[in-house]
Amino acid sequence: MNDNLTADLLTNLCTLVDQPAPKREEVRVWSMSGVERVTFPDGGTRIFKYAKRPFDSEDQALRLADTLGIPAAKVHTSVHVEGWLGMLLEDLGTPIREADDLDGAAAAVVLHRTRTAGALPVLHEEGLRALPSRALDHLDQLRKADRWQDTDDVEHALDQIAQAAETRAQGTTLAPFGWVHSEFHPTSLHIGQRGWRLLDFARAFTGPGLLDLASWHGTIDDPDPVRLRVFLESYVTEGGTPDALAERGGLPAEKWALGWHRVWAVEWFMEQAIRWINDPATDPTYIKVVRRHLTDALQLLEV
Repeated sequence: MNDNLTADLLTNLCTLVDQPAPKREEVRVWSMSGVERVTFPDGGTRIFKYAKRPFDSEDQALRLADTLGIPAAKVHTSVHVEGWLGMLLEDLGTPIREADDLDGAAAAVVLHRTRTAGALPVLHEEGLRALPSRALDHLDQLRKADRWQDTDDVEHALDQIAQAAETRAQGTTLAPFGWVHSEFHPTSLHIGQRGWRLLDFARAFTGPGLLDLASWHGTIDDPDPVRLRVFLESYVTEGGTPDALAERGGLPAEKWALGWHRVWAVEWFMEQAIRWINDPATDPTYIKVVRRHLTDALQLLEV
């Protein structure tokens, strides 16, 4: 992370809101983004969030969410410098508790009911079907760079999924189809004194809402279709469309959602490996995660 660049971003933001330099307190920092709480001399606070491509359009997604009535953190101002986004967001304070499954189901209902926004990228059935082929393209690029050499098992798994994709991707546009948060986890749902707000819209798109519901319980533990089925039923009870429980691609909704979410994650990890991170030192970690997700996807999609 370039400290000079983040300082420039914050300076530009402060100029836009006519504020002097604030005190900075790190909240979370990743390789491609970071979050700080900044305190101005008058005691006012804001959240300073910065991110590089491909996370540099979150300000647009957050403003769209606000316009369409989705409870989300408000953007006070934003700037772009050398492929980086900087934002000053409202400070929602410390959460009063962690989000639970009922919170997640209720928030997903509100999000998925929102009309779609033309500015968001779209993942239709054709796009979902193409994910394993896109991942194979990334693998080809990695191998041309003399990386990911001993990964015939990865290639074979992606080939199997690509061959089954035409059948298994059916039902992509069944409801809920619309806003997809794509980073939908308990940590992205802030429960505060004034209710809940969604955070982290950097990769929002229009697509099958079941991918959000499949992501809620994370990918660290083994996928649990029974647990997801209970979550889907809670979603419907909270007002979500009953079609969330419908079979698609010849599979129960929960297996379809978990399987395709893993394929979606694999394609994203492999794109990061060759395009956004592009650091051979990270290859062992990425290969391990990709193998695990592909093993899960093969089983869930019954390939």
